[in-house]
Amino acid sequence: MPALAGVAAAFCLAPQALAEPSAAQGTAHHAVVADASRLGPTSTLLSVIERAMQHQASSSQPSWYTVRSGDSLASIAGRAYHNQNAWPVLYRANRSQIHWANVIDPGQVLRIPVEPARIPDPPALTDPASASAAATAAATAAATTAPAAVEGGAAGGSFGQCVIARESGGQAQVMNATGHYGLYQFSASTWAEYGGSPADFGDASVGEQNQVFANAIASGGQSNWSAYDGC
Repeated sequence: MPALAGVAAAFCLAPQALAEPSAAQGTAHHAVVADASRLGPTSTLLSVIERAMQHQASSSQPSWYTVRSGDSLASIAGRAYHNQNAWPVLYRANRSQIHWANVIDPGQVLRIPVEPARIPDPPALTDPASASAAATAAATAAATTAPAAVEGGAAGGSFGQCVIARESGGQAQVMNATGHYGLYQFSASTWAEYGGSPADFGDASVGEQNQVFANAIASGGQSNWSAYDGC
C-alpha cells in the first residue's frame, strides 16, 4: 500500500510541476524525490519523472553547438531536432556568421534555438556556385527590363547585381518567410523609408523596385544589405 500511494502521488505531482512551476510545487516535488529511497521499485518511476522535468526546463531555452569537420546544417538539425529538413531554422538564427547555407566551418559556435512550430523557407541560394549563375541571369534581366532612371549604375551597378543574386536570384516577386520582398528583399520599413508605396509592397514592378533601391543607395543605404550579403 505505501508503494502504491507513492506511485499515485508521483503521477499527480508530475503534471502540476511540468505545467506551472511554483514554490509550493517545488517543495512538493523535492519531497516526492526524497521519498524515492523508501519506495523501492517506485524510485525508478520518480527518476523518470525527474529527468522529464529537467528536459522540459532545458528544452525551452536555446543551446549552442560547435561545428565539427564534416558537419552540415542539415546534419546538425537532424541531431538537434530529429529533422534534417529543419536546417533553415539554424541558418536564420545564425545569419550574422553564416553567409552560405551550405558552407559552415569547424570551430564556429552556432546558436540552436528552440524548434519553432513552422520551419522557415530556405534561402533562394545556398552556395557560391548557384549565386554566380544567378548573378549572370540577374544581370541579363536587369539589362533588358530596368527603366532608364536606373541604368548606368544608378541602382548600384555591380553592387545591385550582387544583392539581387544573393537575395532573390532574380525573382522579382518572391516574399520570404520573414516578410522580406522582391529583387532586393526589402523589409516593409526599408521599402517605405526609401520611397516605395506601401500599397505596392508585395506586388511592385521591377522598375519601382529598382527605383527604391537606387534611392537607398543614393542615401548611403548600402549598409542595409552589405552586412548580410558580403557585396
